[in-house]
Amino acid sequence: MIISEQKTKQELLELLDGMDRLFLVGCGACATACKAGGEDEVFQLQEWLGGEGKQVCGSLVIEEACHIMRAARDLRQHRSAIDEADALLVLACGAGIQSLSSATDKRVVGGLNSLFLGNVRRFGQYEEKCSLCGECILNETASICPVTNCAKGLLNGPCGGMEEGKCEANRELDCAWHLIFERLKKQNRKGVFSRIVAPKNWSKTGKPGRHKV
Repeated sequence: MIISEQKTKQELLELLDGMDRLFLVGCGACATACKAGGEDEVFQLQEWLGGEGKQVCGSLVIEEACHIMRAARDLRQHRSAIDEADALLVLACGAGIQSLSSATDKRVVGGLNSLFLGNVRRFGQYEEKCSLCGECILNETASICPVTNCAKGLLNGPCGGMEEGKCEANRELDCAWHLIFERLKKQNRKGVFSRIVAPKNWSKTGKPGRHKV
């Protein structure tokens, strides 16, 4: 799940300066789940914009805003309202914003900040576990990602600042490499500790990503 948060009201006012008629778009997937851009948030934003002298020409919550063809289809169904707007104000992650901007000549204003790929701890609580680095070594690290969970992204064990299993950069966090070592020990295997890991080959990330199945 892509975790996002709304930009501040002051940021939105600055971004929308000179744009009085807006069409609002939310996302029914990730942005809804983390309460940044679902139906409730779109409605609340519409109410606030009205109080700021803005006119909302219409609104839409797309099931998955990052779905390029679905976003284009849904926008076509609201063409007349969009034609009246100065811009689209989109409550979706960066992927959703770009899907929508590719489907319209209207200006698209992003209302959210995309934060990270998140695991769900419980409803309303999310944690970053994967950095999508393109060169996964989870099989050797007992399914704990050091690229993401180590504050320094170290690939060959803990730094000298680790103390009593806690991270040097943030003493409230467990050291990722301590967790890796303890879990591998329980599994009676050496895993990544049996070799020296070469520097990460960032070319495997392949930006911008493309994948076909």
